[in-house]
Amino acid sequence: MNYLHSRLDLHRFQRLGMVEAIWGEHKTVEQLVEILESLKKLGKLAFVTRVNQEKAGKLIDLFKTAQFHEDAHCLTLGDPLIEDNSLGMVVILSGGTSDLKVAAEAELALRWHGIKTKLLLDVGVAGLHRLLSSLKNIEESKVLIACAGMEGALPTVLAGLMPQPVIGVPVSVGYGVSEKGNASLNGMLASCAPGLSVVNIDNGYGAAMAALRILKCNRTSSSKCD
Repeated sequence: MNYLHSRLDLHRFQRLGMVEAIWGEHKTVEQLVEILESLKKLGKLAFVTRVNQEKAGKLIDLFKTAQFHEDAHCLTLGDPLIEDNSLGMVVILSGGTSDLKVAAEAELALRWHGIKTKLLLDVGVAGLHRLLSSLKNIEESKVLIACAGMEGALPTVLAGLMPQPVIGVPVSVGYGVSEKGNASLNGMLASCAPGLSVVNIDNGYGAAMAALRILKCNRTSSSKCD
């Protein structure tokens, strides 16, 4: 039996400045249709994470303005917010191309909220020269998001080199003892780099929203974040 009648958080944008996000992986097409129809009727934007191509295809047939973002495995409905350059730029880095899905989810979520982004792939510490030669490209960023599997060393190196807030995203990539991202998660949590923040395994969206909160608080000199 499919249980519909989802209760949406329709005031999330007014309260937090975040578009309503829907976890798509474990929802049926019927449940997603109900949610998207509700948001569309209300003129709200929709951001659906963890959607495979088959499920996205069925939704696009029903919602002509829906768009499937294959790299990020996300589906959007409506137009993204206009880019707000006053908030600054977020650079998303990945250790390797195997981390692309997670990094792309983070980048798309930020662009959907009007944040300028830059995506740098294959700058993992296995070839440290690749990262060091890219440092000039990230100096003007306000926040860094670093996605890494295996032992997850990339965020630690970045946090030791750069002054910006660094958000580490463990990725479920690696052989045996990598334990589907747990080795990377534990490595980041045990980092010797002071101030490194870490989100859950494969949680590119969560890292993006953490970056968004930082940007919105940094824009104003008042004590209230907008």
